[in-house]
Amino acid sequence: MSLFEQGLQPTSERISVIIPTLNEAVCLGKTLEILQAASTQDIEVIVVDGGSTDRTVEIAQAAGCKVIRSTPGRAQQMNMGAAQASGEILLFLHGDTQLPQQFDRLICETLDRKSVIAGAFELKIEGSQWGLRWVEWGVKWRSSMFQLPYGDQALFLRADLFRNLGGFPALPIMEDFVLVRQLRKRGRLAIVPASVLTSGRRWQTLGILQTTLWNQVMILGFYLGIPPERLKAWYRRDRSRRDADHPGG
Repeated sequence: MSLFEQGLQPTSERISVIIPTLNEAVCLGKTLEILQAASTQDIEVIVVDGGSTDRTVEIAQAAGCKVIRSTPGRAQQMNMGAAQASGEILLFLHGDTQLPQQFDRLICETLDRKSVIAGAFELKIEGSQWGLRWVEWGVKWRSSMFQLPYGDQALFLRADLFRNLGGFPALPIMEDFVLVRQLRKRGRLAIVPASVLTSGRRWQTLGILQTTLWNQVMILGFYLGIPPERLKAWYRRDRSRRDADHPGG
């Protein structure tokens, strides 16, 4: 019996968890383990892999997940997963992010609230650096005040609304930002008072300040009308330079 065939109680609303991956072998096993341990509902787990060269696909298959092969690109991968999802609720989860206990109950209760059309979780970043606590505080403030959660906070919504919106826009970057802005025009996004735990590797590799600044540059560039392809190229070029300066970081 596979990992996701054990101990699940059927409910009227099934949750399809869609995980886009690309070389996530280091983190994916823990993500799936926590997902199973937390679940008391009927869930479906779909891993959409963008061409991993490590053990990502093997780990997902061993856990009993449905695996879809795709070309790389998070928006495309998530849309492919959503197209094959059977659940009434879609949860988009990064491969390096662990959900809180009873995430399924929290999601259903949140979506049952009047005027709420979508939601996400608070964010906790793995690592002890004090700067990460400031990042978490900033995410909490932005999400609560402006209803602007990002993809690393595990966005969720009903499948019919997602499809009505046309899914994630076909962008190489900031697809979650654009979708959330579309959702805000339809209703309220609620932030669940429980945290997902995401890997701190991005902040450790690029630096906390550098990563935060680049996130703001991407948003500013988007508002200024800079093509997303150019924004992505800038981000990749900076990351490549820093990886060369700090090999193995």
